[in-house]
Amino acid sequence: MLVLSRQRDETIMIGDDIEITIVDIRGDKVRLGINAPATIPVHRKEVYEAIQRENREAAKVKMEDLPNLPTPPHMPKGKAPASNASPPPPAPRMPQPKIG
Repeated sequence: MLVLSRQRDETIMIGDDIEITIVDIRGDKVRLGINAPATIPVHRKEVYEAIQRENREAAKVKMEDLPNLPTPPHMPKGKAPASNASPPPPAPRMPQPKIG
């Protein structure tokens, strides 16, 4: 583990795209500002671990378990999503140029 000393308003760079700035220090708490590309998720470790746990649990679901899932709150009870919904209308055909 790399340990760095920084003061308030000083920054640490990780690669070319991630900046970590010391925003505030109060007692034993340090506030960090993190600037990273939107494609890189940034979480507190306990949140990251909770997401990983939830993902592992979700991966255990089998197809036969799906009918037993609770109804989402936005859907009336006893109503399944329409699986026989009509497809969207076909795109209008563009006239083909005449060749020859």
